[in-house]
Amino acid sequence: MTADAGLPVGGTLVAGGAGLDGGTLAMVGLVPPSPVPSREKAPPLLKVQGLPHAVDLLARAKLEGEQLVVKDGKGAKARALTIDPVLQASLTQILRTYEVPFGAAVVLEPATGRVLAMAEHSQARPDLRGLAVRAAFPAASIFKIVTGSALLEAGVTPETEECFHGGKRRLSEKHLEDSDRDGACLSLALAMGKSANVIFAKMTHKHLSVETLRRMAARFHFNREIPFAVPTDVSLAAIPEDEFGLANTGAGFGDVFLSPLHGALLAAVAANGGRWVDPVLFEPDLTAPPPEGEAVLTPTTARALTAMLEETVTHGTARHIFRERGFRVDGAVGKTGTLADREPFHDYSWFVGFAPKEHPRVAVAALVVNDPKWRIRGSYLGREALRLGLERVPAPMELTAPASAAGKH
Repeated sequence: MTADAGLPVGGTLVAGGAGLDGGTLAMVGLVPPSPVPSREKAPPLLKVQGLPHAVDLLARAKLEGEQLVVKDGKGAKARALTIDPVLQASLTQILRTYEVPFGAAVVLEPATGRVLAMAEHSQARPDLRGLAVRAAFPAASIFKIVTGSALLEAGVTPETEECFHGGKRRLSEKHLEDSDRDGACLSLALAMGKSANVIFAKMTHKHLSVETLRRMAARFHFNREIPFAVPTDVSLAAIPEDEFGLANTGAGFGDVFLSPLHGALLAAVAANGGRWVDPVLFEPDLTAPPPEGEAVLTPTTARALTAMLEETVTHGTARHIFRERGFRVDGAVGKTGTLADREPFHDYSWFVGFAPKEHPRVAVAALVVNDPKWRIRGSYLGREALRLGLERVPAPMELTAPASAAGKH
Protein backbone atom coordinates (compact mmCIF):
# COMPACT_ATOMS: atom_id res chain seq x y z
CA MET A 1 0.00 0.00 0.00
CA THR A 2 1.36 3.43 -0.90
CA ALA A 3 1.26 6.34 1.49
CA ASP A 4 -1.21 8.21 -0.70
CA ALA A 5 -3.53 5.19 -0.59
CA GLY A 6 -3.41 5.10 3.19
CA LEU A 7 -5.11 7.35 5.70
CA PRO A 8 -6.02 10.94 4.85
CA VAL A 9 -3.93 13.84 6.05
CA GLY A 10 -6.66 15.07 8.37
CA GLY A 11 -7.70 18.61 9.12
CA THR A 12 -9.68 20.95 6.92
CA LEU A 13 -9.07 21.94 3.34
CA VAL A 14 -7.62 25.37 2.74
CA ALA A 15 -7.36 27.29 -0.49
CA GLY A 16 -4.13 28.43 -1.97
CA GLY A 17 -0.74 28.17 -0.32
CA ALA A 18 2.87 28.90 -1.25
CA GLY A 19 3.64 27.72 -4.75
CA LEU A 20 0.00 26.82 -5.47
CA ASP A 21 -2.51 28.40 -7.81
CA GLY A 22 -5.30 30.24 -6.06
CA GLY A 23 -7.81 27.62 -7.17
CA THR A 24 -5.78 24.69 -5.87
CA LEU A 25 -6.80 23.06 -2.61
CA ALA A 26 -4.03 21.96 -0.28
CA MET A 27 -4.42 19.88 2.83
CA VAL A 28 -3.49 21.58 6.08
CA GLY A 29 0.14 20.81 6.86
CA LEU A 30 1.39 20.21 3.32
CA VAL A 31 2.62 23.79 3.10
CA PRO A 32 4.45 25.41 6.04
CA PRO A 33 2.31 28.29 7.36
CA SER A 34 5.37 30.52 7.70
CA PRO A 35 8.93 30.58 6.33
CA VAL A 36 11.02 27.71 7.68
CA PRO A 37 14.32 28.88 9.20
CA SER A 38 17.60 27.55 7.86
CA ARG A 39 19.02 25.23 10.50
CA GLU A 40 22.60 26.05 9.48
CA LYS A 41 22.27 29.78 8.77
CA ALA A 42 19.60 30.96 11.23
CA PRO A 43 19.03 28.54 14.14
CA PRO A 44 15.73 29.61 15.74
CA LEU A 45 17.06 29.01 19.25
CA LEU A 46 18.99 32.28 18.92
CA LYS A 47 15.73 34.21 18.69
CA VAL A 48 13.47 32.16 20.96
CA GLN A 49 11.18 34.24 23.15
CA GLY A 50 9.69 33.30 26.51
CA LEU A 51 6.01 32.82 27.24
CA PRO A 52 4.15 35.89 28.46
CA HIS A 53 3.09 35.43 32.08
CA ALA A 54 -0.59 35.73 31.21
CA VAL A 55 -0.50 32.48 29.20
CA ASP A 56 2.16 30.68 31.26
CA LEU A 57 -0.31 28.55 33.17
CA LEU A 58 2.32 26.51 35.02
CA ALA A 59 4.00 29.66 36.33
CA ARG A 60 0.61 30.98 37.49
CA ALA A 61 -0.56 27.71 39.04
CA LYS A 62 -0.87 27.33 42.82
CA LEU A 63 -0.73 24.09 44.76
CA GLU A 64 -4.00 23.26 46.50
CA GLY A 65 -3.90 19.90 48.21
CA GLU A 66 -2.41 17.51 45.66
CA GLN A 67 -3.38 19.52 42.59
CA LEU A 68 -2.07 22.54 40.74
CA VAL A 69 -4.88 25.00 40.05
CA VAL A 70 -5.22 28.21 38.06
CA LYS A 71 -7.64 31.08 38.56
CA ASP A 72 -8.39 33.28 35.54
CA GLY A 73 -9.33 36.31 37.64
CA LYS A 74 -10.66 37.59 40.92
CA GLY A 75 -13.69 35.61 41.94
CA ALA A 76 -13.20 33.07 39.13
CA LYS A 77 -13.45 29.39 39.91
CA ALA A 78 -10.14 27.61 40.22
CA ARG A 79 -9.45 25.10 37.43
CA ALA A 80 -7.31 22.04 38.13
CA LEU A 81 -4.40 21.23 35.85
CA THR A 82 -3.56 17.69 34.76
CA ILE A 83 0.04 18.25 35.90
CA ASP A 84 1.32 15.86 38.57
CA PRO A 85 3.13 18.18 41.03
CA VAL A 86 5.49 15.43 42.28
CA LEU A 87 6.53 14.38 38.78
CA GLN A 88 6.84 17.99 37.65
CA ALA A 89 9.10 18.80 40.62
CA SER A 90 11.26 15.70 40.16
CA LEU A 91 11.99 16.37 36.49
CA THR A 92 12.56 20.08 37.08
CA GLN A 93 15.06 19.21 39.82
CA ILE A 94 17.01 16.95 37.45
CA LEU A 95 17.32 19.76 34.93
CA ARG A 96 18.41 22.23 37.61
CA THR A 97 20.84 19.85 39.30
CA TYR A 98 22.68 19.19 36.05
CA GLU A 99 22.54 22.88 35.10
CA VAL A 100 21.50 22.23 31.53
CA PRO A 101 21.85 25.28 29.26
CA PHE A 102 18.38 24.56 27.83
CA GLY A 103 16.20 21.57 28.63
CA ALA A 104 12.63 20.35 28.78
CA ALA A 105 10.76 17.15 29.54
CA VAL A 106 7.12 16.38 28.75
CA VAL A 107 5.17 13.41 30.11
CA LEU A 108 1.61 12.62 29.06
CA GLU A 109 -0.96 9.86 29.06
CA PRO A 110 -1.21 8.67 25.45
CA ALA A 111 -4.83 7.51 25.50
CA THR A 112 -6.25 10.68 27.07
CA GLY A 113 -3.73 13.37 26.12
CA ARG A 114 -3.52 14.47 29.78
CA VAL A 115 -0.17 16.24 30.23
CA LEU A 116 1.40 15.10 33.50
CA ALA A 117 4.59 17.16 33.37
CA MET A 118 6.10 20.02 31.38
CA ALA A 119 9.39 20.54 33.19
CA GLU A 120 11.97 23.02 31.92
CA HIS A 121 15.13 24.86 32.88
CA SER A 122 17.66 27.11 31.22
CA GLN A 123 20.96 27.77 32.91
CA ALA A 124 21.92 29.97 29.96
CA ARG A 125 18.77 32.12 30.18
CA PRO A 126 17.21 31.68 33.63
CA ASP A 127 14.28 33.96 32.79
CA LEU A 128 13.29 31.95 29.70
CA ARG A 129 9.93 30.18 30.07
CA GLY A 130 7.92 27.96 27.74
CA LEU A 131 10.63 25.73 26.30
CA ALA A 132 8.25 22.77 26.22
CA VAL A 133 5.98 24.48 23.69
CA ARG A 134 8.62 26.24 21.60
CA ALA A 135 9.48 24.62 18.25
CA ALA A 136 12.94 26.17 18.25
CA PHE A 137 14.83 22.89 18.15
CA PRO A 138 15.92 20.78 15.15
CA ALA A 139 13.92 17.56 15.10
CA ALA A 140 17.06 15.71 13.95
CA SER A 141 16.58 11.95 13.89
CA ILE A 142 13.22 12.17 15.66
CA PHE A 143 11.94 12.86 12.13
CA LYS A 144 12.87 9.27 11.29
CA ILE A 145 9.58 8.34 13.00
CA VAL A 146 7.80 10.15 10.17
CA THR A 147 10.09 8.75 7.48
CA GLY A 148 9.87 5.24 8.90
CA SER A 149 6.07 5.41 8.92
CA ALA A 150 6.05 6.54 5.28
CA LEU A 151 8.41 3.71 4.32
CA LEU A 152 6.21 1.14 6.04
CA GLU A 153 3.18 2.40 4.12
CA ALA A 154 5.21 2.32 0.89
CA GLY A 155 5.67 -1.43 1.33
CA VAL A 156 9.08 -1.51 3.03
CA THR A 157 9.05 -3.98 5.92
CA PRO A 158 11.02 -3.72 9.18
CA GLU A 159 13.11 -6.65 7.92
CA THR A 160 13.98 -5.03 4.56
CA GLU A 161 17.75 -4.55 4.32
CA GLU A 162 19.77 -1.81 2.69
CA CYS A 163 23.55 -1.88 2.25
CA PHE A 164 25.79 1.14 2.66
CA HIS A 165 29.19 2.66 3.28
CA GLY A 166 30.00 5.83 5.23
CA GLY A 167 27.39 8.49 5.83
CA LYS A 168 27.47 8.33 9.61
CA ARG A 169 27.93 12.06 10.24
CA ARG A 170 27.25 13.65 6.88
CA LEU A 171 25.64 12.61 3.63
CA SER A 172 26.49 13.26 0.00
CA GLU A 173 24.71 12.38 -3.22
CA LYS A 174 27.10 9.46 -3.72
CA HIS A 175 25.70 7.79 -0.60
CA LEU A 176 22.28 7.48 -2.26
CA GLU A 177 23.47 5.07 -4.95
CA ASP A 178 24.34 1.40 -4.54
CA SER A 179 28.09 0.84 -4.71
CA ASP A 180 30.69 -1.90 -4.65
CA ARG A 181 31.92 -0.18 -1.48
CA ASP A 182 28.69 -1.04 0.36
CA GLY A 183 30.22 -3.45 2.83
CA ALA A 184 27.57 -3.40 5.56
CA CYS A 185 23.82 -3.95 5.57
CA LEU A 186 21.10 -3.12 8.09
CA SER A 187 17.38 -3.80 8.24
CA LEU A 188 14.99 -0.87 8.46
CA ALA A 189 14.23 -1.83 12.08
CA LEU A 190 17.88 -1.89 13.12
CA ALA A 191 18.53 1.29 11.15
CA MET A 192 15.83 2.95 13.27
CA GLY A 193 17.41 1.66 16.46
CA LYS A 194 20.93 2.65 15.49
CA SER A 195 19.71 5.85 13.80
CA ALA A 196 21.59 4.96 10.62
CA ASN A 197 21.36 8.12 8.53
CA VAL A 198 22.56 6.65 5.26
CA ILE A 199 20.02 3.82 5.38
CA PHE A 200 17.15 6.25 5.83
CA ALA A 201 18.54 8.50 3.09
CA LYS A 202 18.84 5.62 0.60
CA MET A 203 15.41 4.23 1.44
CA THR A 204 13.85 7.69 1.16
CA HIS A 205 15.53 8.10 -2.24
CA LYS A 206 14.32 4.71 -3.48
CA HIS A 207 10.82 4.48 -2.05
CA LEU A 208 9.40 7.92 -1.19
CA SER A 209 8.29 10.97 -3.16
CA VAL A 210 8.19 14.57 -1.99
CA GLU A 211 4.39 14.37 -1.81
CA THR A 212 4.46 11.14 0.19
CA LEU A 213 6.80 12.52 2.86
CA ARG A 214 4.94 15.82 3.02
CA ARG A 215 1.66 14.04 3.58
CA MET A 216 3.08 11.84 6.32
CA ALA A 217 4.62 14.86 8.06
CA ALA A 218 1.23 16.61 7.90
CA ARG A 219 -0.49 13.56 9.35
CA PHE A 220 1.91 13.75 12.30
CA HIS A 221 0.86 17.42 12.69
CA PHE A 222 3.95 19.15 11.32
CA ASN A 223 3.07 22.52 9.77
CA ARG A 224 -0.23 22.39 11.68
CA GLU A 225 -1.41 24.05 14.86
CA ILE A 226 -1.69 21.90 17.97
CA PRO A 227 -4.71 22.94 20.06
CA PHE A 228 -3.56 23.36 23.65
CA ALA A 229 -4.30 25.54 26.67
CA VAL A 230 -0.82 27.10 26.38
CA PRO A 231 0.02 28.68 22.99
CA THR A 232 2.24 26.18 21.20
CA ASP A 233 4.53 26.86 18.26
CA VAL A 234 3.80 25.14 14.98
CA SER A 235 6.52 22.57 14.31
CA LEU A 236 7.75 23.55 10.86
CA ALA A 237 9.00 21.04 8.31
CA ALA A 238 10.44 21.98 4.92
CA ILE A 239 10.43 18.99 2.53
CA PRO A 240 12.64 19.94 -0.45
CA GLU A 241 11.81 19.12 -4.06
CA ASP A 242 15.29 18.01 -5.11
CA GLU A 243 16.29 14.35 -4.72
CA PHE A 244 19.22 14.87 -2.37
CA GLY A 245 17.37 17.42 -0.24
CA LEU A 246 14.46 14.98 0.12
CA ALA A 247 16.78 12.12 1.13
CA ASN A 248 18.73 14.36 3.51
CA THR A 249 15.48 15.43 5.19
CA GLY A 250 14.22 11.85 5.42
CA ALA A 251 17.41 11.00 7.30
CA GLY A 252 16.90 13.82 9.82
CA PHE A 253 19.25 16.49 8.46
CA GLY A 254 16.62 18.82 7.02
CA ASP A 255 15.12 22.10 8.14
CA VAL A 256 12.57 20.52 10.46
CA PHE A 257 11.84 21.95 13.92
CA LEU A 258 9.99 20.39 16.83
CA SER A 259 8.65 21.36 20.24
CA PRO A 260 9.07 18.93 23.16
CA LEU A 261 5.28 18.77 23.58
CA HIS A 262 4.96 17.74 19.93
CA GLY A 263 7.74 15.19 20.43
CA ALA A 264 5.75 13.43 23.15
CA LEU A 265 2.68 13.46 20.90
CA LEU A 266 4.67 11.77 18.10
CA ALA A 267 5.50 8.93 20.46
CA ALA A 268 1.89 8.80 21.61
CA VAL A 269 0.67 8.08 18.07
CA ALA A 270 2.47 4.73 18.10
CA ALA A 271 1.40 4.10 21.70
CA ASN A 272 -2.24 4.69 20.70
CA GLY A 273 -2.16 2.18 17.86
CA GLY A 274 -1.88 4.92 15.25
CA ARG A 275 -4.20 7.58 16.70
CA TRP A 276 -3.35 11.22 17.41
CA VAL A 277 -4.96 12.55 20.61
CA ASP A 278 -4.76 16.29 21.30
CA PRO A 279 -2.95 17.27 24.51
CA VAL A 280 -5.01 18.36 27.53
CA LEU A 281 -3.85 20.61 30.38
CA PHE A 282 -7.10 21.17 32.32
CA GLU A 283 -8.67 18.19 34.04
CA PRO A 284 -11.57 17.05 31.85
CA ASP A 285 -15.08 16.37 32.99
CA LEU A 286 -15.12 12.85 34.44
CA THR A 287 -18.41 12.17 32.67
CA ALA A 288 -17.02 13.10 29.24
CA PRO A 289 -16.32 10.20 26.87
CA PRO A 290 -12.65 9.43 26.14
CA PRO A 291 -11.26 11.15 23.04
CA GLU A 292 -11.48 9.19 19.80
CA GLY A 293 -8.44 10.87 18.33
CA GLU A 294 -7.44 11.24 14.71
CA ALA A 295 -6.24 8.32 12.60
CA VAL A 296 -2.61 8.84 11.58
CA LEU A 297 -1.49 5.25 10.97
CA THR A 298 -3.28 1.95 10.65
CA PRO A 299 -2.94 -0.30 13.70
CA THR A 300 -0.76 -2.66 11.63
CA THR A 301 1.64 0.14 10.69
CA ALA A 302 1.68 1.42 14.27
CA ARG A 303 2.66 -2.03 15.56
CA ALA A 304 5.48 -2.27 13.02
CA LEU A 305 6.67 1.23 13.96
CA THR A 306 6.62 0.30 17.65
CA ALA A 307 8.71 -2.80 16.98
CA MET A 308 11.28 -0.64 15.20
CA LEU A 309 11.34 1.89 18.04
CA GLU A 310 12.01 -0.94 20.49
CA GLU A 311 15.35 -1.52 18.75
CA THR A 312 16.54 1.86 20.08
CA VAL A 313 16.55 0.64 23.69
CA THR A 314 17.47 -3.02 23.06
CA HIS A 315 20.20 -2.83 20.40
CA GLY A 316 20.49 0.82 19.42
CA THR A 317 21.54 4.28 20.49
CA ALA A 318 19.88 4.22 23.94
CA ARG A 319 20.69 0.64 24.94
CA HIS A 320 23.40 1.57 27.46
CA ILE A 321 21.35 4.15 29.34
CA PHE A 322 18.36 1.79 29.54
CA ARG A 323 20.53 -1.08 30.82
CA GLU A 324 21.85 0.85 33.82
CA ARG A 325 21.30 -1.28 36.89
CA GLY A 326 18.53 -0.03 39.13
CA PHE A 327 17.15 2.35 36.50
CA ARG A 328 15.74 0.03 33.85
CA VAL A 329 12.34 0.68 32.35
CA ASP A 330 10.55 -2.51 31.36
CA GLY A 331 8.88 -2.39 27.97
CA ALA A 332 10.35 0.96 26.92
CA VAL A 333 10.49 1.94 23.26
CA GLY A 334 11.66 5.18 21.70
CA LYS A 335 13.88 7.19 19.41
CA THR A 336 16.94 9.33 20.00
CA GLY A 337 18.05 12.32 17.98
CA THR A 338 21.25 14.36 18.02
CA LEU A 339 22.41 17.33 16.00
CA ALA A 340 24.70 20.31 16.57
CA ASP A 341 24.81 23.94 15.50
CA ARG A 342 28.30 25.29 14.84
CA GLU A 343 28.13 29.05 15.40
CA PRO A 344 27.33 29.38 18.20
CA PHE A 345 27.77 25.77 19.25
CA HIS A 346 24.64 24.04 20.53
CA ASP A 347 24.38 20.27 20.87
CA TYR A 348 20.75 19.11 20.68
CA SER A 349 19.89 15.68 22.05
CA TRP A 350 16.42 14.14 22.09
CA PHE A 351 14.59 11.11 23.35
CA VAL A 352 10.93 10.45 22.63
CA GLY A 353 9.19 7.22 23.55
CA PHE A 354 6.60 5.42 25.64
CA ALA A 355 6.22 2.55 28.09
CA PRO A 356 5.31 -0.13 28.53
CA LYS A 357 5.19 -1.44 24.99
CA GLU A 358 2.04 -3.39 25.77
CA HIS A 359 -0.73 -1.24 27.27
CA PRO A 360 1.28 2.05 27.31
CA ARG A 361 0.73 4.32 30.29
CA VAL A 362 3.08 7.24 29.59
CA ALA A 363 4.63 8.88 26.54
CA VAL A 364 7.55 11.28 26.90
CA ALA A 365 9.80 13.70 25.13
CA ALA A 366 13.09 14.90 26.56
CA LEU A 367 15.34 17.57 25.09
CA VAL A 368 18.70 18.81 26.32
CA VAL A 369 20.68 21.52 24.54
CA ASN A 370 24.31 21.44 25.66
CA ASP A 371 27.49 23.44 25.35
CA PRO A 372 30.72 21.61 24.37
CA LYS A 373 31.00 20.39 27.98
CA TRP A 374 27.93 18.53 29.15
CA ARG A 375 26.66 16.41 32.04
CA ILE A 376 23.48 14.74 30.77
CA ARG A 377 21.85 14.24 27.39
CA GLY A 378 18.33 13.66 26.16
CA SER A 379 18.42 9.86 26.49
CA TYR A 380 19.17 10.08 30.22
CA LEU A 381 16.42 12.65 30.80
CA GLY A 382 14.01 10.60 28.68
CA ARG A 383 14.68 7.44 30.63
CA GLU A 384 14.09 9.24 33.91
CA ALA A 385 10.89 10.79 32.56
CA LEU A 386 9.62 7.32 31.66
CA ARG A 387 10.75 5.74 34.91
CA LEU A 388 9.38 8.45 37.18
CA GLY A 389 6.24 8.82 35.09
CA LEU A 390 5.43 5.12 35.43
CA GLU A 391 5.81 5.43 39.20
CA ARG A 392 3.13 8.13 39.19
CA VAL A 393 0.76 6.32 36.81
CA PRO A 394 0.27 2.86 38.34
CA ALA A 395 -0.73 -0.09 36.23
CA PRO A 396 -4.43 -1.00 36.25
CA MET A 397 -5.29 -3.57 38.89
CA GLU A 398 -5.68 -7.09 37.55
CA LEU A 399 -7.93 -9.76 38.91
CA THR A 400 -5.84 -12.43 40.58
CA ALA A 401 -8.72 -14.79 41.37
CA PRO A 402 -11.72 -15.98 39.40
CA ALA A 403 -14.91 -13.95 39.79
CA SER A 404 -16.56 -16.93 41.47
CA ALA A 405 -14.14 -16.56 44.36
CA ALA A 406 -15.15 -12.98 45.08
CA GLY A 407 -16.17 -12.53 48.70
CA LYS A 408 -14.74 -15.87 49.82
CA HIS A 409 -12.01 -15.92 52.48
